[in-house]
Amino acid sequence: MAKTREPTPARSRKTRSATVAPMIVRDETATAETPEDPAERAARERLIAERAYLRAEQRGFAPGGEVEDWLAAEREIDAHATAASS
Repeated sequence: MAKTREPTPARSRKTRSATVAPMIVRDETATAETPEDPAERAARERLIAERAYLRAEQRGFAPGGEVEDWLAAEREIDAHATAASS
């Protein structure tokens, strides 16, 4: 006797708001600001993450500014690194 599958009842899909982290696309090509050494890259990324966090904290962690926080932090860290190497 062959088994047949009963159709499954349709589930109601409840919409719920979810916080979605922004997708950050990184350019893997090395530039003057981006160190090639993996340890230096990790240190740079940590500094950027800390600065981006502080920027988010200053704006009260309001959603929607995460990417701008990251990009501004990159510019600040890179400018500081460039000034220090001059």
